[in-house]
Amino acid sequence: MLKWIRVKKAAQHNLKGIDVSLPRNQLIVVTGPSGSGKSSLAFDTLFAEGQRRYIECLSTYARQYIEQLEKPRVESIEGLSPAISIDQKTISSNPRSTVGTVTETYDYLRLLFARAGIPHCPGCGREVSTQTRERIHSRLMSHSPGQMLSILSPVIKGRKGEYVRLFEQLRRKGYLRVRVDGDVRELDEDIPLERTKNHTIEVFVDDVRVSKESENRLREAVDRALDLSEGDLLALHPNGSENYFSLSLLCPYCNINLPELEPRSFSFNSPYGACPSCGGIGYRTGTDSWGDVLVTDELCAGCGGSRLRKESLAVLLEGKNIHDLAVLPVDRLGAFFDSLPMPDNRAGIMRPIVKEIRMRLQVMVELGMPYLQLARATSSLSGGEARRVRLAAQTGARLRGILYVLDEPTIGLHQRDNGRLITLLRKIRDDGNTVIVVEHDEQTIRAADYILDLGPGAGEKGGWAVAEGGMAQVLQSDKSLTAAYLRGDRQVPVPAERRTAPGWLTVCGASEHNLKNIDVRIPLGVMTVVTGVSGSGKSTLLYDILYKHLANVFHRARKTPGKHREIFGLELIDKVVSVDQKPIGRTPRSNPATYTGLFTQLRQMFALTRESRIRGYKAGRFSFNVQGGRCEECRGAGVKKIEMHFLPDVYVTCDRCGGRRYNKETLAVRYKGYSIADFLEMTVDDAFEELKAQPHLSRKLELLKRVGLGYIRLGQPAPTLSGGEAQRIKLTKELGRKDTGRTLYLLDEPTTGLHFDDVRKLLEVLDELVVLGNSVVMIEHNLDVIKFSDYIIDLGPEGGENGGEIVAAGTPEEVSREKRSATGVYLKAILTSR
Repeated sequence: MLKWIRVKKAAQHNLKGIDVSLPRNQLIVVTGPSGSGKSSLAFDTLFAEGQRRYIECLSTYARQYIEQLEKPRVESIEGLSPAISIDQKTISSNPRSTVGTVTETYDYLRLLFARAGIPHCPGCGREVSTQTRERIHSRLMSHSPGQMLSILSPVIKGRKGEYVRLFEQLRRKGYLRVRVDGDVRELDEDIPLERTKNHTIEVFVDDVRVSKESENRLREAVDRALDLSEGDLLALHPNGSENYFSLSLLCPYCNINLPELEPRSFSFNSPYGACPSCGGIGYRTGTDSWGDVLVTDELCAGCGGSRLRKESLAVLLEGKNIHDLAVLPVDRLGAFFDSLPMPDNRAGIMRPIVKEIRMRLQVMVELGMPYLQLARATSSLSGGEARRVRLAAQTGARLRGILYVLDEPTIGLHQRDNGRLITLLRKIRDDGNTVIVVEHDEQTIRAADYILDLGPGAGEKGGWAVAEGGMAQVLQSDKSLTAAYLRGDRQVPVPAERRTAPGWLTVCGASEHNLKNIDVRIPLGVMTVVTGVSGSGKSTLLYDILYKHLANVFHRARKTPGKHREIFGLELIDKVVSVDQKPIGRTPRSNPATYTGLFTQLRQMFALTRESRIRGYKAGRFSFNVQGGRCEECRGAGVKKIEMHFLPDVYVTCDRCGGRRYNKETLAVRYKGYSIADFLEMTVDDAFEELKAQPHLSRKLELLKRVGLGYIRLGQPAPTLSGGEAQRIKLTKELGRKDTGRTLYLLDEPTTGLHFDDVRKLLEVLDELVVLGNSVVMIEHNLDVIKFSDYIIDLGPEGGENGGEIVAAGTPEEVSREKRSATGVYLKAILTSR
């Protein structure tokens, strides 16, 4: 068996045709400066090729439903396994996606309730038992006298298929009509159904007028319907109303029939379990002026936000329904299952299901997320939480012989929880898998079995293997910037003195989510870091309360701030700027140049050239989004999409413009010998050298360089940018605006994706903002940033219900002396070692 993954001549993106050998079944960390080629090797080469080879083994039918990656630029890779990636792309923003569905814990919870739950009547709350054929017949006779009833047998309920053979069998048995997905059809006609869609088929058994004379005929129809569907029956009244009967469940006091319990009965993504009022969303929906459906913030009146039918919510396990359990924090839910009694008659069914649930809950606790609930929408998770939730899902799958590729799993994780994460990664490794982690965290780098350091710089200056091997070998490298920081030769400095705040913002009575009605004093005119373990309330305080309130005051926003009484000190600032990690655009036409305003100024510069004035070209001529200057063959995209049906869609370079987006007349206009397309292909570093004489352009390019983005291309499509890159692009856009000296900047983990050296550069930029009189407040776990700050607000002491308090507040030195502070413990170690 191969013991190494051998990569030859990897040249994806900025990789310089490197040869790399990585040990299999080991924990490998790929590190290096931002933009040095780490993701190009780990994700765009190793993961892409591993997934591509696996998918090629599948049938053409299966491949048509799977998005396939194109073959990377590499000569050969040996020893590769099927690959799974957990990258910086956020989990689905679909409101139906929850922590429970992503980790599959909710799937096991549904199975448990279907097999061991005790059904109760949603009307009176009494426990419900099964009913008999005679009871069904008696109810129809007593409740529908004189009515003409249609007795239907539901033979197929929400299943995929064409059912040609079923229709033929029904014809041979003498049945004439069926109701397919609500439409009545004759069986002697052709009934085509889509194989990939769910269908419901009900057979018309008989039409009977309920009377004493037809009692035997009704009894016969009931028996035939129940036999045909194996226990279910539908009575259709002349007014269109329906009564559902089953041999399983009936409340004798309310005469309410309940369907047989199945896992889908508890799924809010299935019509059999979803609340009929909101369709399983949990909130009221409306429409905008274009007719698009919008989800409001108002809970659904029908289900109260539980998403489920009242019949599903009436099934109980130890007095709790499935929603009651889904809204418990993971640690409390684990305690519930630890003490769950298992009756002898159900223990055999319950034990394996509960084991799977407890295992998944334990993984989430180990990953530092004991405060999350299974019902929490994934769209509300931070980037780090989303990544760890996906890691929990993969750990629960217990696969063997897999190549796992992870992108900075420590993001959003407190130092205290890093050790748990590393233990989990080692467990995945010990199960017989290879784990490759792209990471900048020092603790994770030191814990690796093997380290590959790429560099020495970013962009065109990167793409080389600078150092590789165990920690001892890497530390001996004199070319590795990473090794210099690990040895302590280079480091982010601790300021000689801390700045004193000239004023304060005070948030009074903060009580949103888990915040415990706290009063928080935030210093102005200095650099402040809000710290604390995951789930302690940092984002709730900074964004849900402070930012939304200030945005309403200063920018006439219409946001709903989190619960608080008052905020004092607003007169000391005149503007608030929030810089988060959301994408700068969702289409390939959006890029760093368009977002920062560089593209507008670049087009204006080209419009002022001599050639443009002669031809009468205006700035609009140089846009690839409008007619005139763009290539009309590809409409300015540079590529054309060709659908290959059973193969992945192929994007071929436009043969008319050669991928340059513009027509030849536009490309004929040049500045310093470069066309507009040439500038879009340049890195920030290269463009800065060519545009030094243009003050407006060079200032924005210099800001991009200073926040560590000199390696990105001006025209790089927005969807290819990481969350950290997107945040720093937003930061440069804000830094390029007119400065007032009284601006409050709010940042969410700005060091995401940054190497030690890039952290130092970013702190220099942020420090300049403070020197000008502005205030910088950021959520951060990076100890280099925390020790550099002037003031710390540490929340905790734990996450979720056990968080939301101020554990410590003051300078880094003061917080390091607070024994209750988990942050202080790690901060003390780094301050005493300087």
